[in-house]
Amino acid sequence: MTAALLQIDQLVAAYGKIEALKGVSLSVAAGSVTCLLGPNGAGKTTLMMTIAGLLRPRSGTICFDGRELTGQPPHAVVAQGIALVPEQRLLFPSMSVRDNLLAGAYSRNDKQQIAADLARMLARFPRLKERAGQRAGTLSGGEQQMLALARALMSRPKLLLLDEPSLGLAPLVVEDIFRLIVEISTEGTSILLVEQNAQMALKLAHHVYLIEQGRISYSGAPAQLAADQLVQRAYLGSAKAGMTCSSTQ
Repeated sequence: MTAALLQIDQLVAAYGKIEALKGVSLSVAAGSVTCLLGPNGAGKTTLMMTIAGLLRPRSGTICFDGRELTGQPPHAVVAQGIALVPEQRLLFPSMSVRDNLLAGAYSRNDKQQIAADLARMLARFPRLKERAGQRAGTLSGGEQQMLALARALMSRPKLLLLDEPSLGLAPLVVEDIFRLIVEISTEGTSILLVEQNAQMALKLAHHVYLIEQGRISYSGAPAQLAADQLVQRAYLGSAKAGMTCSSTQ
C-alpha cells in the first residue's frame, strides 16, 4: 500500500462562528491524484486554503511528508513542498508572464536551477513562451490558468493543490488542462484536485472523497463512486442528462 504523503485528521476550520470544516479526515497517497467533490459551499475551497496555510484551523492536524504543518504560514507550507493553484488563479496582472513564473520560485535560492525551470516551463507551455513579456492580466482565461499552473510548478512541489482548474474555460482548453494534469502526475507530483467537471476528474483520479456540509461523506475508488446510483444523482447528474456535478465554491 502506498504511503500517505498528506494526512489530515479531524480538521476543523471556521469563518467567525461559522464552521466550514467539521472534523475532516483524508489522505493523499504519494504519486496519486486524489479528487474532492461536493456541492456548493461544502467546504472544498476552505480545505484547500487551510492546507496551504491561508486559513488557520481551530483544531485537528495536517501532516505532510512525515512532518506536522498544522497552522504554519503559507511561505512555510510552500517551502515544505506544497503549491496551491487557487480557484481565482490570483496572478499578478500588471506583471509579465515571465515575472509571474519567477514569483512562483520565491522560496528557492538556486538561481541556476530556477533559470532552468523557467526555460522548461516556457517550453512546456508554448503559449506562455509567446507571451513571456506580456502582462498577465491581458491573457485569455485559458492562458491565465496555464500560467497559474506553471507558476505553482516553479516551486517544485511534491503536492499540487488544484482548485477548480477548468472553471469557466472552453471545452478544448479544459482538455489541455486535464492532459497537463495527467502529465504532471505521471512525472511524480501528487495532486489533490477540486473539480466541477466530475466526469473528467473521475477518469484520472485514483481516489475520490465527497464532502457535504463540511464533513466527508464518501471515500473510495472512482469506479465505486460511479457505480453508486444515489451518489450519481446527487453529484454527477443522470447519464441521460449528461450533467456534471456542481462543486464550484
